[in-house]
Amino acid sequence: MASILLAEDEPILRMLVMDSLEDEGYEIDAAVDGEEALEKITAREYDLIILDYMMPKMTGIEVIEKTRALPERSGARILMLSAKNQQAEQDKVLQAGADDFMSKPFSPLDLIAKVGQMLNG
Repeated sequence: MASILLAEDEPILRMLVMDSLEDEGYEIDAAVDGEEALEKITAREYDLIILDYMMPKMTGIEVIEKTRALPERSGARILMLSAKNQQAEQDKVLQAGADDFMSKPFSPLDLIAKVGQMLNG
């Protein structure tokens, strides 16, 4: 079973994503801000990290940069979720080290497909 860390500060969206992915058989840990996400990333290896762009205490970009700087986590697969869907923002996210980007709002089915793609190919 693949393990996923979801860092999302909006409670309703966090629960929707968690429920959708748990229904698919994934093991999900959640963080409510960037600082908590980085603590969890430091403590445990995940198959996939899903980050919100704009979070309290530390942005998703900052979490990516700090994760990529950790030798034992530098190869982690990272998906960024963001309402900032302009091309310049997407480029910034990918340059920071994210493997992929998904614009909000998104359908749970699209997220499930993206997660499956990232984990399996």
